[in-house]
Amino acid sequence: MRRIASIALLLAGTNAFAGMADHAHRAAVDGIDVVTYRTNVKDMVVIVGALPAGDAMADGGNIAVPTLSGMMLDRGSKAFDKFAIAEKLDNVGAEIGFGVGPQSLEIHGKCLRKDLSLVMGLIAADLRTPAMLQSEFAKAKQQLIGELEASTQNSGGRAREAFDRAIFPAGHPNRPHTLNEYIEAARSVTLEDVKAFQAKYYGPAHMVLVVAGDVSDTDTQAEVSKAFSGWSGGQDYIHAAKAGSLPGGNEISVPLADKPSVTMILGQATGLRYKDPDALALRVGTAILGHGFTGRLMGTVRDKEGLTYNISSNVGDDSLVDGAWDISASFAPQLLGKGVAATRRELEKWWKDGVTEQELATRKQGIIGSYQVGMSTTGGIAGAILVDIQRGVDLTWLDELPKAVNALTREQVNAAIHSHLNPATMVLIKAGSVAPSTTALK
Repeated sequence: MRRIASIALLLAGTNAFAGMADHAHRAAVDGIDVVTYRTNVKDMVVIVGALPAGDAMADGGNIAVPTLSGMMLDRGSKAFDKFAIAEKLDNVGAEIGFGVGPQSLEIHGKCLRKDLSLVMGLIAADLRTPAMLQSEFAKAKQQLIGELEASTQNSGGRAREAFDRAIFPAGHPNRPHTLNEYIEAARSVTLEDVKAFQAKYYGPAHMVLVVAGDVSDTDTQAEVSKAFSGWSGGQDYIHAAKAGSLPGGNEISVPLADKPSVTMILGQATGLRYKDPDALALRVGTAILGHGFTGRLMGTVRDKEGLTYNISSNVGDDSLVDGAWDISASFAPQLLGKGVAATRRELEKWWKDGVTEQELATRKQGIIGSYQVGMSTTGGIAGAILVDIQRGVDLTWLDELPKAVNALTREQVNAAIHSHLNPATMVLIKAGSVAPSTTALK
């Protein structure tokens, strides 16, 4: 989440955020991991949450079931149809939303303090007793099929699909199915499939709710208990990735006709989770290479050579299992060859020579500043708490992250780059107006 902080808050420096963990109150409430965090924003409350019911939980069955299960949650409960729920929310200016990721069903809510009981009750009703009407299921199914079919022509999405399938082995939670597989699955899924999935995976076990804003921990816990008491079930996340890795060095092209640009992704699996010892050092080094306009990639491939409008490097997908490292960019088809060559040149130089002391000092300031901006709003704090819990780090990390970034040395950053990356074996993906590759995408 990106937020705008006040100048006074930014000028206050890292010490302005000291003791954040002390403001978080964590308790098990009817089997749910509930965290409350009081802020100084009067009357406003933000709710974020997650439970293990994402795409990876298809468990050998129909792979469209988790997504459709999430889509059915805003289509009414047994107590209120979707129009009645929408009216109740509109009348008080509140919001509720659900989304499905690789491993999580995500929950989002926003309301005034006086309406917390109403909104918590509606969230609970949607999760515990969704209406599951056949007519609404048919609409959701058709919507999903339409979205998937439209995605087949999205060069960015197709490049990401090809990349994740190329670097993660079968059975890894981060390895997606192909879009064609999703489309076929969506066409054949039944409402009974969705009901069975919800019965197995929806429940308080391993569910997290973060409620931040103008709240008290006792009142919030009472509302959660009132809404969710008596609910049972649920499953854990998939924490252990499958053993083994895929061979690198492949170049895979995904031809898409009549595209004005080609999406390029170059990278590999890292073997690291967020809380592993080298993960932060690798993140900081990666930011020096390609985060924002001050990154090396933007300064050379974009600004000096004019080969692309946007290029960046990133580490991600590592909260629950080992993740990925990549450089992504878009090039005009006629500039693709030069763009790939320039990208590889900068990558090799960064990997071989490492980062400089000046780059590290400057980037540390930027990372800490961005962190402070993100934590300057109620939503930013709530989101950070949820992510920290999913990553398996203690809530003290809210305070420790800036200190840990400041403590990193050039030697640590460069060692992490060399230990976990190898440009010679990275996978190159090109999606757009390109010729078919000789490497089959399976």
